[in-house]
Amino acid sequence: MTGMTSTARPFLNRRLAEFGTTIFAEMSALAAATGAINLGQGFPDTDGPEEIREAAVRALRDGRGNQYPPGPGVPELRTAIAGHQLRRYGLSFDPDTEVLVTAGATEAIAATLLALLEPGDEVVALEPYYDSYAACIAMAGATRVPVTLRPDPGQARFRLDLDELRAAVTGRTRLLLINTPHNPTGTVLTHEELTAIAELAVERDLLVVTDEVYEHLVFDGAEHVPLATLPGMRERTVTIGSAGKTFSFTGWKVGWITAAPGLVTAVRSAKQFLTYVSSGPFQYAVAEALALPDTYFDAFRADMLAKRDLLAAGLSDAGFAVFRPAGTYFVTTDIRPLGESDGFAFCRSLPERAGVVAIPNAAFYDHREAGAPFVRFAFCKRAEVLADAVERLRKAFTS
Repeated sequence: MTGMTSTARPFLNRRLAEFGTTIFAEMSALAAATGAINLGQGFPDTDGPEEIREAAVRALRDGRGNQYPPGPGVPELRTAIAGHQLRRYGLSFDPDTEVLVTAGATEAIAATLLALLEPGDEVVALEPYYDSYAACIAMAGATRVPVTLRPDPGQARFRLDLDELRAAVTGRTRLLLINTPHNPTGTVLTHEELTAIAELAVERDLLVVTDEVYEHLVFDGAEHVPLATLPGMRERTVTIGSAGKTFSFTGWKVGWITAAPGLVTAVRSAKQFLTYVSSGPFQYAVAEALALPDTYFDAFRADMLAKRDLLAAGLSDAGFAVFRPAGTYFVTTDIRPLGESDGFAFCRSLPERAGVVAIPNAAFYDHREAGAPFVRFAFCKRAEVLADAVERLRKAFTS
């Protein structure tokens, strides 16, 4: 018979079978269905600078980027990215050979891992991690090896065990996948920690992929140190950046990598068969955004710091144990003081109980038990929305 499809085996290949629907889709659907305040998915509820939005409109009207832009990205943006890295960190990159524009950081991660990994390679990543890391490692046929960031309640932060990191590296390890500032824990790796990572990478001749999309969101005197600035790292590091988190235009999906020419060429070989190109007019606008004065970045950070403190204080008042983040725009909490221990069950019931949506951190762990009692809230929302959310949580858990 024609038109029949065999169901003798699952349609989804084995590499992706474990992933299913993302936790972000599930929780955002819950928010929509219940009318709850969505502090789950990390996107702002206001747009970024008006002059940058107008730059995108101007590019559209002028016909810049309405057709396929150049595969590596428009020259204006590549030059702006190189200028940003030089101005902020003293890193010099050739815009023509050492910068590649991608469809957001997520495509940058996918293209990089698909380009650099062979089946059977091992990737050491800091757990918990953004869920696309695990999926992209699987699509490349490689094996993820998690090194768990451990909670330090005394310091209200999560810490990296450098001895555990070193022990995770084997003869099959191809690269280290590092994220700082770290989502979801809010940890910002220190200069000493990053130096130890760099020394390990050089000693074992490892590549390093470093996700730095929250580079402009560090608080309380923390410093973002790009791994590529450390000795021996310039030639072995792929640095991933993004406009979405810094300029509050997450829907534009403009990301990039900076790396040595051979690494960029490898990643471009994979990227050209993913989106090929994207975000044409928005690339011109992001080029202008990266040239904004330091006052923009300072004000952006100060605004997010105030929102962090508002949410963290409200969560603490509601009975959560709070890990105050040194970076990103997420607060991780421990729900055990509320008499709870299962983050998935807690988050699935929270919209009905309190009218708020959050994300269970266990979704970002291989070792689910290590993340079971932790729940993440996003504070990249208007202050009045955060105030409403914490009042709902206070009533739900202290009344």
